[in-house]
Amino acid sequence: MKLCRFRHGDALPRVGLLTENSRHVVDLTRAGIERLDELFEEKNFLARLKKISADAALPRIPLTDVALLAPVDEQEVWAVGVTYLRSKAARMEESDFSATAYDRVYDALRPELFFKSQPQKVVGTGDTVCIRRDAKWNVPEPELALVFNSRGTLCGFTIGNDMSSRDIEGENPLYLPQAKVYDGSCALGPGILITDGPLPATTEIALSITRGGQICFTGVTSLAELKREPRELVAYLFRESSFPTGCFLMTGTGIVPPAPFSLQAGDEIAITIEPIGTLKNLVGG
Repeated sequence: MKLCRFRHGDALPRVGLLTENSRHVVDLTRAGIERLDELFEEKNFLARLKKISADAALPRIPLTDVALLAPVDEQEVWAVGVTYLRSKAARMEESDFSATAYDRVYDALRPELFFKSQPQKVVGTGDTVCIRRDAKWNVPEPELALVFNSRGTLCGFTIGNDMSSRDIEGENPLYLPQAKVYDGSCALGPGILITDGPLPATTEIALSITRGGQICFTGVTSLAELKREPRELVAYLFRESSFPTGCFLMTGTGIVPPAPFSLQAGDEIAITIEPIGTLKNLVGG
């Protein structure tokens, strides 16, 4: 099952459950669920969701009548770097100056973790992501994102787009926050897949970029190429940090468009991870 946040008419954001055919949204506010984090803090939230999903009395709103929002309440978004071999190679290609550091972190025990976004800056599917005006080499980074509660329990999965300015980071690795953290640099959605087990290693992540109505780049990878396990990543993330409402963690990318490809305003980005769905964003200036 998949949770989402949505807006219907002029009402405040609500929590919903996407039906199996993704044609309707079940309004969970009628069942007393007003925030995702409150649900995830329940020890048996999956059992509660299964019970609620069988309640035929809850309103079912056509998906075409709602606006899906980023599936975030007040959770911070963090990210991991250099978790795929392709990502390591790409980061080393960006700059000879930084190559050794990226080579070492790929094989190191400690992962590269960095803060990505405040919750109010996260955009959802159908919204606009941005490229920096002071950068010349901008790319999307399609990633599986993990959803944790305050105890570090894995609650679900969603799709993330870790927008990046490769020329800024390549100039100096200390510029990573500027290359990664800016307005419109983080997208999550369309919903959160709730499951009682891990995703199969065969799960594919697909990226498609359309420009002027024509596909200008596609790429596919799978979770089999992800080097680090979720339990390893969350252990480091929660080691000396607390997250009272939980957090999101992007797990790195295995798809990097080759140089000199760079996003342009007006491009359309589609990232698909089945069975989560597709995260779609338009690139703004």
